[in-house]
Amino acid sequence: QVQLVESGGGLAQAGGSLRLSCAASGSFFDINAMGWYRQAPGNQRELVASITSGGSTNYVDSVKGRFTISRDNAKNTVYLQMNSLKPEDTAVYYCNADATLNWAAYVRGSTHNYWGQGTQVTVSS
Repeated sequence: QVQLVESGGGLAQAGGSLRLSCAASGSFFDINAMGWYRQAPGNQRELVASITSGGSTNYVDSVKGRFTISRDNAKNTVYLQMNSLKPEDTAVYYCNADATLNWAAYVRGSTHNYWGQGTQVTVSS
């Protein structure tokens, strides 16, 4: 199984920056795509950014040019650098990862999806 532990949330002023980290631990063969989602009160959870194991990235339009997702495969850790924060970025941010648990699963092409516990990001105006 895989555990995802997030850190780095908190309070920032509009225009400020925060950096989120998410480390994957546990028993697995490989971590594939990783990503960050967010959910504001009354809203659905939305994908903010994702990154493949090869480094290809994808962003929701509202954060393009402000947020950068990166990962350290050796540490099984994904980061989200958030710059030029806006009040509308306020949400609980969740880490997500697709993992291949063992060699047999790799051969089958089978993956499992995991979520972190969430970290609050609050941006004041």
